Amino acid sequence: MMDITEIKKILPHRYPFLLVDKIIECDMDSRIIGIKNVSANEPFFQGHFPEFPIMPGVLIIEALAQTACILGSKILNEEGRHAVLFTGIDKAKFRKPVVPGDQLRLELTKTKQRGTLFRFDGEAFVGDDLTTECTIQAILGKD
Repeated sequence: MMDITEIKKILPHRYPFLLVDKIIECDMDSRIIGIKNVSANEPFFQGHFPEFPIMPGVLIIEALAQTACILGSKILNEEGRHAVLFTGIDKAKFRKPVVPGDQLRLELTKTKQRGTLFRFDGEAFVGDDLTTECTIQAILGKD
């Protein structure tokens, strides 16, 4: 549904901090599914941890947040005009490690919206296995 070129038109992030490779589903109103291909070449694997490389949980949350940003921008039809900023993260749980070679599926559902303030429930999966879950609150910021 959306490749990296289109994602870059919405998100201000760039390598090495752009953590969404493609969007495979988006209803433009309340639900989105993104993909992050986890490569052994990711810079964070050099130090986290070289003998047992796992993707840092905070970066999984960031990948979920970037995917939520895309949905929020689509809902408001504000693509590329403003940054979407975290205002809260709740109920974060890390269930299974994410390792090089995994494909992380990032699923978010909008649960609340008041103007430019959003709340999303997010889940990250590798295959059918839930790796991470959280609630993200964000606001569409001003330039």
